Amino acid sequence: MRRMLLLASLIALPLAAQAECPDEAAIERLAEALQDNQPSPAFTGMTSLADGFCAQARLVEELQRAWGRPVGYKVGLTSAPVQQRFGVNHPVRGVLLESSVSLRSGAEIPARFGAVPVIESDFLVRVRDDGINQAGHDRLEILRHLDVVIPYIELPDLVLSGGFDGPNLLAINVGARLGVLGTPIPAEATQDFVDRLGSMTVTMVDDRGQVRATAPGTAALGHPLDVVAFLIEDLARAGLKLEAGQYLSVAGYSPTLPLEAGRTYTVRYDGLVAQPVSVSVRTR
Repeated sequence: MRRMLLLASLIALPLAAQAECPDEAAIERLAEALQDNQPSPAFTGMTSLADGFCAQARLVEELQRAWGRPVGYKVGLTSAPVQQRFGVNHPVRGVLLESSVSLRSGAEIPARFGAVPVIESDFLVRVRDDGINQAGHDRLEILRHLDVVIPYIELPDLVLSGGFDGPNLLAINVGARLGVLGTPIPAEATQDFVDRLGSMTVTMVDDRGQVRATAPGTAALGHPLDVVAFLIEDLARAGLKLEAGQYLSVAGYSPTLPLEAGRTYTVRYDGLVAQPVSVSVRTR
């Protein structure tokens, strides 16, 4: 019961309870497929994002036993082309479990860490206090309620075989699985820092020197702090709030890319602070 109450505080079960979503046996099969690193077919019959949230709530409940407690949120579909691919016109949210913040820069992982493993350039922020819920769209005000920003490589698992839509993306918790954290950078509550977050360049390279992806800070909804503003509003519509200490994955600064064994992937952030900062992961 305690676990379900915690989950309700993160996913809005009152909304999910009204949805038509996969039954518990189907969710258990998906959770088993994830933990066995085996692809699973997309769900059929889900017609709305509410259905996807319902499935997400049940899946997160199952995965907590293996992947740890909820520690925050991720926001996916932060660019128009990706939204069009999944048939929605706005970002979507998932729940970050402890596994998503469990690795540090330089970690080595299996190239096949998941059923359908991929890698993304990403970025984390951490909530200082719950005053952030009243910050609205004021970027500087949002920044006042963050304590650090963190270079971040996300390692999602897209588990579902074949093409899938928005409800199915929600059902798999927006792919959240693993993540690699760089050194936290203190958040400076200044307009200059706001500007640098928008003007930074995020680049993924591999150990052969090949540039895998590059994007400006504005690639995610125009500014990474605007992703936080979206999340605040999205949670408020569900009767939820951000809390101190929560991690927020605010941007996919690259497409989801496949991994090769024996490679090192580095994501570099130029223009955020005086010297470039980076985070890296190696595959085996």
